Amino acid sequence: MPRPAVALRRLAALVTVLFLALSLPAAAQDQQAPDFNAWNKLADQAEQILESGSANDARLQTIRDAVVQWRERLKTAQGLNATRIATLKDQIAALGPPPAEGQTESDDIAARRKELNEQLSTLQAPGLQAVEAYGRADGIVTQIDQTIRQRQAHALIRKTSSPLNPANWGPAMAEAGHVGRQIYAEARGRWDDIGGVSGFTQRLPLIGGLLLAALLLLTRGRHWIDSLPSRLSARAGERSRAALVFGVSLGQIAIPLIGVILAAGTLVATDLFDDWGLPLLRSVPGAGLSFFGGLWLARRLFPEEGGSGQLPLPMSEAQRRQARFRATLLAMSLALHQLIARSILPLSGFNSENDTNTVPERLTEASAGVWHFLLILFGAFCLFQLTNLLRRLRPSEVSDVPDYRVRIVAFLAVIGRLIALAAPIAAAAGYVTAANAALWSSVMTLGLVGLLIVLQDFIADLYALAKGGDQSARDALMPALIGFALVLASLPLFALIWGARPSDLAEAWTRAQQGFSLGGVSLSPMAILTFVLVFAVGYFLTNFVQGAFRSSILPKTRLDGGGQNAVVSIIGYVGLALAAVFAITAAGINLTSLAFVAGALSVGIGFGMQQVVSNFVSGIILLVERPIAVGDWIEVGGQQGIVKKMAVRATQIQTFDRTDVIVPNSNLITQPVTNWTRGSLQGRIIVPITVGVGSDGRRVAALLREIAEDQPTVLVNPAPAVLLRSITPTGQNYELRAMLSDINAGASVVSEINQQILERFAAEGIVLPGISRGAQDIFLHRPEPESEPAAEEPPAATPSTPPASKPAGRAPGDAAPQEAEGHTGAEDGPAGQADRP
Repeated sequence: MPRPAVALRRLAALVTVLFLALSLPAAAQDQQAPDFNAWNKLADQAEQILESGSANDARLQTIRDAVVQWRERLKTAQGLNATRIATLKDQIAALGPPPAEGQTESDDIAARRKELNEQLSTLQAPGLQAVEAYGRADGIVTQIDQTIRQRQAHALIRKTSSPLNPANWGPAMAEAGHVGRQIYAEARGRWDDIGGVSGFTQRLPLIGGLLLAALLLLTRGRHWIDSLPSRLSARAGERSRAALVFGVSLGQIAIPLIGVILAAGTLVATDLFDDWGLPLLRSVPGAGLSFFGGLWLARRLFPEEGGSGQLPLPMSEAQRRQARFRATLLAMSLALHQLIARSILPLSGFNSENDTNTVPERLTEASAGVWHFLLILFGAFCLFQLTNLLRRLRPSEVSDVPDYRVRIVAFLAVIGRLIALAAPIAAAAGYVTAANAALWSSVMTLGLVGLLIVLQDFIADLYALAKGGDQSARDALMPALIGFALVLASLPLFALIWGARPSDLAEAWTRAQQGFSLGGVSLSPMAILTFVLVFAVGYFLTNFVQGAFRSSILPKTRLDGGGQNAVVSIIGYVGLALAAVFAITAAGINLTSLAFVAGALSVGIGFGMQQVVSNFVSGIILLVERPIAVGDWIEVGGQQGIVKKMAVRATQIQTFDRTDVIVPNSNLITQPVTNWTRGSLQGRIIVPITVGVGSDGRRVAALLREIAEDQPTVLVNPAPAVLLRSITPTGQNYELRAMLSDINAGASVVSEINQQILERFAAEGIVLPGISRGAQDIFLHRPEPESEPAAEEPPAATPSTPPASKPAGRAPGDAAPQEAEGHTGAEDGPAGQADRP
């Protein structure tokens, strides 16, 4: 296709997209108002039914679903004509404020104001009517929920005949036999209906195929899938073993469950079962999932010796073996309950009064209590045995299992142990529904908690695999956050286990979407999620822009390192501020209300956080004015060192003994700060020196200048200067002052100058007076040649020698000369002492 044609098609597509985008708001405004007459009719009927109390739960649920649909429609209708209403309000506002009492305005303006107000009232009427109807619908839904919950609570606490009464045992056996006979009679009757052997022969290929597939999956397939994790554990690599074995082990649920479903499908395919047999067959998938899922969970929570991965709970091999067996029995008891309880027996637990897919004639409550009591005894015994083992769990120092996990399991085991003891007692007293609800909900709660533990370990294994097999990555932050999110996502499942209906969860979500008000600011889960997502996008974009400036743009400018860091920091603060503003706007949070809340909090900020705010403002001033920068040598508050990092609240300084000092930014603004290297690295050193009184001062000054000029970092302009500061009875006090091109090397230069002073003054015979052995003077002189006699008399003392001094003809090592000491006005420096010019 030619390029112009392609460009034309793209242009047409762009115009179409723009047209659709612009037409969406108009389409939203063109929506029709709901039929309020039909709604009022439904609302009147619902209120009459609720007042009469004659409807059963199924009827109430049907009415509730219809009212909820109307409520959503009415909520949408509250925004009818919103664009036109906003336009009219702007037009009315443009006319100016209405005249006060006793004042008038021109007839044209008054007529126009009246016309616009009438239009506004007409357009607002459907929305106001929808608001009123929405409130009525919400009230009806709330009333229905309250009615259903009251009935559920009444059913739980209702007392029936005790199953320990021997008078109920015979009828219980007879009614169970009656159900069995009805199922047999139904199959016998439908055998004749399908044509007997000939009809069965026609279905034989389908029945045989389903039965063969079920047998293969339940025998060979189950055996193969059970042995597959151990074989993969031996062949897989160390990094992928745990995650791979977990994924494959899910087949231990799927393969046998599919086999059981196919077996039930085989019986359904015979067409021998109808009202009496099909309810039992429909219960098979749920019961199979409970049994095989419980069996898989027991193997994962309490693995055999030599299994791959980390142990989910700190238990010995003997304890795991016992727990695995008891958990399997508990799963079997739950499967039996789900197979026959809701299809044949009433009083089976939460919401049992609304059971569907049951046999035409379930057992009576007295007879059902007997069979429920036997199931409860079996389940309570298995639960007690398992929880009695789990309640002894304690955190182990040799295990990497998190302590919180062990404590939660142990706590739930204690609660489950009490329920295992209380449930049979309650059932024996006649509270069969409550006993069933408490016992089997506790069993499923333990199972769900175990599933969360296994999934958290699987997530940690996947994260470690993604990190290259590093097992230390299991304890990283990301797996912990995902595990926490998994726990939050499972909360609705816990609610369903303990009697909540799906409509209850839907209503809770609706209430949550409406949000809550905090200081005039409306917050909801979607608003919070929107805020987090938009702010996260803004945060990552800010980091991207900062990285681009830091690595690509700023290095090409003439800014120094400190200036570049300042620009990057300012970009970060501005980007985060913009991200916060955009996130607040996208979340639909009213900035006016937010400003009101911020104003209310400003009083507390002014008193309790004034230092934090002061440091923040000072940090902004430092980044803008840049009196100091990263890498500068500064002195503030008695501390000096190199600036390593500048943040909004504080500045980090590394002293010359390699310790970090955190200086609040307000100190850098309010206190005197000495910056040794800002703008220029040049600095002055001062080296004091004292010589004997009788020394040649001109020669001393010349030697000091020569020594200073020999240093490579000493500047020629200004030239080094030697000053005779004072003359005392002990000597002449000089100062050598020199400017260095890099003051950071001041200490090494001072050291080298002192070394040169010792060598040059000794060669010239210049005295450096000191105190040693009775305040005697020390003379520096040339070393005597080795050929001269050792007993030669020392040179005569100089006039500066005190009368009581001894001759200076001692060996050079008898007394150490006084070391010349340089100073700078600062006690220390990065490499020496220096004085700024």
